[in-house]
Amino acid sequence: MSRSRWLPHPMLTVLLTIIWLLMVNAPSFGHLLLGAFLGWGIAFLCQGFMLDVPRLRRPLLLCRYLLMVLWDIVVANLHVARLVLGPTRKLRPAFVEVPMAIENEFMLSVLACILSLTPGTVSSGLSNDHKTLLLHGLDVPDEQELITELKSRYEAPLMEIFECSRM
Repeated sequence: MSRSRWLPHPMLTVLLTIIWLLMVNAPSFGHLLLGAFLGWGIAFLCQGFMLDVPRLRRPLLLCRYLLMVLWDIVVANLHVARLVLGPTRKLRPAFVEVPMAIENEFMLSVLACILSLTPGTVSSGLSNDHKTLLLHGLDVPDEQELITELKSRYEAPLMEIFECSRM
């Protein structure tokens, strides 16, 4: 897909225009023009900072994936509450290096955010070659089991949902 040099992100421009019209709460032709100009200008000036989003291949699977992530967040909140309110000497915090199969920077960011949103885990860093994610877990009885679960539950479906390159 070839993007225009002068209109690099048309959907972002439209979204920012709509947000502008909602913020001013006075729809008029002048505000529409100003919103469109601001939307275009912001998208144009920020184009060097934008990451390439891979093409969505399986939209229905994305909906199921989002529901699963939301469910995991609720369950993890309950689990972490039980851990924190219980005896803390039983906790086994650890830093775990998780090898990444995803190469796309945007998808790596999405995966790191998902892992950080799930209570009990925090993405701490990414290696310079983007092949290893450093993750901190509040209670990690078995590092290899955690790595296997994260890769199968979160990374593999993302690679199936989006057109991500595999290593």
